Amino acid sequence: MPPRSPFQYAILRVVPRVERGECLNAGVVVFARTRDFLGMRVALDADRLRALDPGTDPGPVAAQLEGRARIAAGDPDAGPIARMPVHQRFHWLVAPSSTVVQPSAVHTGLCDDPQETLDRLFRSLVG
Repeated sequence: MPPRSPFQYAILRVVPRVERGECLNAGVVVFARTRDFLGMRVALDADRLRALDPGTDPGPVAAQLEGRARIAAGDPDAGPIARMPVHQRFHWLVAPSSTVVQPSAVHTGLCDDPQETLDRLFRSLVG
């Protein structure tokens, strides 16, 4: 069994109205440098978004989340950032942002399987 690998992760939060400070978790990004792994899962709960701000259209927000997931996956059609090396894409995805989709602080840990870790974090933090 390979040794446990260090990993970093951040939660993607939707903040429809910054002045209210309310947010909902809508995704998780996990990066394990030693495994050359970058993965992201996203899901927008449109009903919860409407509860926070009835005026926010979930369509564009979902499109932002999906665009970020395509960047994490390295989809060449997602633009030049998606073609960057894995570690640069992770750092771009978790850079502080003042848009509706904002990353949390970056957290660290050790894992046996980065994909399983992503799935577990997604279930517990977003699902």
